[in-house]
Amino acid sequence: MISAQAPGKLYIAGEYAVVEPGYPAIIVALNQFVTVTIEESHDYGRIASKQYQENSLYWERQGTELVFDNRDNPFHYILSAIRLTEQYAQALGKPLGIYHLNVNSDLDSADGKKYGLGSSAAVTVATVKALCQFYDIHLSQDQLFKLAAIAHLDVQGNGSLGDIAASVYGGWIAYRAFDRDWLASARRELTLIDLLNTDWPGLEIELLTPPAPLRLLIGWTGSPASTSHLVDRIALFKATRRKSYHQFLDESRDCLHRMIQGFHNGDLVAIQREITFNRQLLNQLAHSSHVTIETKLLKTMCDTAVTLGGAAKSSGAGGGDCGIVIIDAAKDLAKLLHDWEQRGIEPLKLNVHHVTE
Repeated sequence: MISAQAPGKLYIAGEYAVVEPGYPAIIVALNQFVTVTIEESHDYGRIASKQYQENSLYWERQGTELVFDNRDNPFHYILSAIRLTEQYAQALGKPLGIYHLNVNSDLDSADGKKYGLGSSAAVTVATVKALCQFYDIHLSQDQLFKLAAIAHLDVQGNGSLGDIAASVYGGWIAYRAFDRDWLASARRELTLIDLLNTDWPGLEIELLTPPAPLRLLIGWTGSPASTSHLVDRIALFKATRRKSYHQFLDESRDCLHRMIQGFHNGDLVAIQREITFNRQLLNQLAHSSHVTIETKLLKTMCDTAVTLGGAAKSSGAGGGDCGIVIIDAAKDLAKLLHDWEQRGIEPLKLNVHHVTE
């Protein structure tokens, strides 16, 4: 039995700007995981998820193709990861096998609450990792990121792929997205092996060390958001208000550069100052584009944290889901968490997860 895990993630800062190549974000990997197991089979294969027991997917092998006996399934990211990883395995001369693949996720709660922790990215990464074990393929973290990023992009079609980076590298990372137009062209010109071994323009991934007193708190507001739809609506704003959009990009880039420098210097106050500024930038973007990023409950969550000495903002695309707080561990954290619960905000008991290659 082969087993592989990938962690969920949350954005700390740099949302929306990060979809543009070279514009930084800070993302953190969390200690909640998607686990993919693979067991060899001989006649037919099965793809199943503990979360979707009624939708198990059965398949057969016809040559190098996976042929399914039902089309209506929730496993698009898994299937894309299988397709890309097996394409890579074939390029390395590996014979393809048949297997049962099972998925179990603790990124959502036991009663089905969706916390917005990047389950689609984590399941993509975990599937690629498990299949690479199955086919005895060693990938570096950089190669794993690239293969999983292609598989994820083939399904989602937009986004920065920063959540893939968090699931691969773990910990706190500064991330700058690659040029997706370049990738589309390169896929027509390069083999998959060459594509995974070449530098991708714009892509930068740097592990960060937080200051010792820094404490990350996460609050969930109970209203899941669709990242893809929100990113699409900001793309419309980009097309119609180019000057305003580029001003937002420039200010976000400068803010993130200062924040990353705060990590390098171990300066919690500087990091908090830029978290506050990034929140203002996102609220300005929301106002200009008529997109709801900071919902009423997210605002309450953030404002409550600020009164107790924290710096807070929405996380990711916003529109619901989670908010984050960066606060000195010496502050009265118990009071803050109690205040959240009184206002219907669920504190998530999560810690940063570090990956060893």
